[in-house]
Amino acid sequence: MSKPKKSQMMKPSTAALKLEVYLPATPPEFQDGMVSREQLDDLQHNPPPWLAELRKNGPHPRHVIAARLRVSNSGLARGGITDPLTTSEIAALIAEPPAWLVRERETYAEVLREQRIQRGDTGA
Repeated sequence: MSKPKKSQMMKPSTAALKLEVYLPATPPEFQDGMVSREQLDDLQHNPPPWLAELRKNGPHPRHVIAARLRVSNSGLARGGITDPLTTSEIAALIAEPPAWLVRERETYAEVLREQRIQRGDTGA
């Protein structure tokens, strides 16, 4: 007879990364406890109000900000963005992009083009 499966547990930081939320903005009970794979699945499919609010309005972690601005994480750093941003702050940057953002978007787009060429994906 086999042993019952033990649920895989993860640190709150790992769970926050998978949920694409900024860990310090999550409730204390989330930050202080371990999260099981089942709990993570439930949070992804049935987000509680705090999670829905964080996903909608932020503050957002760096990788989410970078994706929304269409730049790399390094591009954010070069642009001086080191703190988490809210959805409205990201929208303001998109509405009136500063010079660094325009430059970083061009750089990032070029890097993506080069990667597609190297893979042989011409997009045709």
